[in-house]
Amino acid sequence: MPKRALTEKRPWLLASLVAAIGYYALIMTGQPVGEIWLMLVKGAGVALLAVYALQRHSSFAARLLALVLILSALGDMLIELSLIWGGAAFFASHLAAIALYLRNQRHISTISQKVLGAALLLITPIMCWLLTRDPAVTAYGVALGAMAASAWMSRFSRYRVGLGAVLFVVSDWLIFYGIGHPDGSMIPSLLIWPLYYCGQFLIATGVIQTLRQELPDAA
Repeated sequence: MPKRALTEKRPWLLASLVAAIGYYALIMTGQPVGEIWLMLVKGAGVALLAVYALQRHSSFAARLLALVLILSALGDMLIELSLIWGGAAFFASHLAAIALYLRNQRHISTISQKVLGAALLLITPIMCWLLTRDPAVTAYGVALGAMAASAWMSRFSRYRVGLGAVLFVVSDWLIFYGIGHPDGSMIPSLLIWPLYYCGQFLIATGVIQTLRQELPDAA
């Protein structure tokens, strides 16, 4: 059984990793690739994680996770055309993620865990405002912070899903830093994609791992 499960799981995760690494290599080396093709490669990284989620579990939570990832993949592609369009797709993704995490809240949390969840909820939009001074970005930051806070307080692994949500927040902060400081260092822009994709990878695998441990027959 473990061997069969690994055989089923590996192709989609491997394909996702190949697409994500391939996209990063293309943009770093400046290879001449058509804009549409580059957008498709970028979107494939997270879209294939959605396929992985659907293949690994048949529960409603897995389907909701797949929706979160598909909306994020759409945002990955649309943001290449318009920051507003891409942001709208990610905003919808955060709302779907909040619904997923609120449906799967942890019953017992320590004081420190609650404090960190509250900090993510409050500090995230504040940082968005400080970095851009843009009300629309700050409004987006409210959804981003609520997503991260609800992920941290959910019953899913904090070392995967919670950490993945925090990496997502940091990657967005780096994007907003670039908006507010267009003449700044190039180092933040080099970190955006690795942090973002690693965050999504941890979220996808962390949620599915928990679901498979609790309901293996639903796979």
